[in-house]
Amino acid sequence: MDYEPQYFSAPQLTFFDIGESSPGVVELFPAVWSSAEALTTPDAVTCLRALDRLEEMDAARLSPLVAYLMATRLADPNIELRTRVVQILGDLLTPNQKDKRAPDAICNHLTASLSQLRTREVFALLQVIVHNPTTKKQVARLLNSSPFAGTHLVEILASSKVLLTIRKQAARIIGLVGYVDAIPALERIANRLESRINGQQVMSFIPMGGVDDIALLPEVISTLDLLNSP
Repeated sequence: MDYEPQYFSAPQLTFFDIGESSPGVVELFPAVWSSAEALTTPDAVTCLRALDRLEEMDAARLSPLVAYLMATRLADPNIELRTRVVQILGDLLTPNQKDKRAPDAICNHLTASLSQLRTREVFALLQVIVHNPTTKKQVARLLNSSPFAGTHLVEILASSKVLLTIRKQAARIIGLVGYVDAIPALERIANRLESRINGQQVMSFIPMGGVDDIALLPEVISTLDLLNSP
């Protein structure tokens, strides 16, 4: 009796449906690896194209390496590139359209990277909001994962050398994230601004450096009200 081989129809493997039990496997795929490598180049156009490919593959949600590489560009000099990274990583910290969360390993790697943010990087994220106001919630999510971000935001807010638009965003993010530890510093800033404004009203011969103070004070008071509300 002749043996007739039986053929089984194997299901088509989904390119990125690797499951939460094996984060990092996606790094083996050539398409992801080549795009991740392109993300490390200094050329902004090349990086933007690499981001396009990685976003199409949802690679940051599946690969700790990709998420880490993206996080290294959060202070990139190119504002468009920086904005795209903020959008991708900010969304990474929430469930996607299929209500699927990124694996814990990826979130942990990203949080570890964000914990290293300093004033320079926080300032760069505020610039992204000014450039594209729709990124405010995404920036807030990223800064919420940085334990010292509140301190850096207060430092930026208090500096008269910083543009008013950036200082306003610093105040708003402090309130949006809910940095209650910043309340004492905000109260000192509010008192200082009020003193400057009152002093210039009484002594009109003092040079008018208080235009920013007048515009900034309501933002600080609004943030304090938000943080002090039950």
